[in-house]
Amino acid sequence: MFLQIAFLLSFLLSTSHATVQDFCVADLKGADGPAGYPCVPPAKVTSDDFAYTSLSEAANVTNIINAAVSPAFVGQFPGLNGLGLSTARLDLGPAGVIPLHTHPGANELLIVLQGHIVAGFISSSNVVYQKVLKRGELMVFPQGLLHFQVAAHKRKALAFAVFSSANPGLQILDFALFASNFSTPLITQTTFLDPDLVKKLKGVLGGSG
Repeated sequence: MFLQIAFLLSFLLSTSHATVQDFCVADLKGADGPAGYPCVPPAKVTSDDFAYTSLSEAANVTNIINAAVSPAFVGQFPGLNGLGLSTARLDLGPAGVIPLHTHPGANELLIVLQGHIVAGFISSSNVVYQKVLKRGELMVFPQGLLHFQVAAHKRKALAFAVFSSANPGLQILDFALFASNFSTPLITQTTFLDPDLVKKLKGVLGGSG
């Protein structure tokens, strides 16, 4: 027992004086690894590194999905490095849609600020969970699951998404299939879609193969 107590005290004393790093503003010139980016030297850090103002204005939604996502991930906001969170602004025009997509590296919390949004996700057991959200309401999307957001009632909508990672990742299903060089025969074989439809969607989204 005495030896165990002595070991515990030794451990506590050895760790109580360990250096605590308050932050690690990302040096984006370095490589992004499992622990994030390397740190900018503290002497070069300023207050601006901890503020981000580029989400204050609405994005242009004149595009095929009538919507836009403006990220504030570590690549845009280096002060997030190592903190385990990030955000994005979602601007949706009337009937705008954020297509089925996943974030392989983070859970997502959606906060609706304007309009109504039909939001939902598909579980790994193929159950769909969806809600119509209005201003001030929230919905969570578990990490890695396909999910979507659609502006309801033919009105524009605004939301912010908060992620449990500084770099949550993003893969949009439609773009992965039809904006890539994934061959039409393989898409047809693996999705059971009609080849003519696959070619049409590739023509719309700019895919090849």
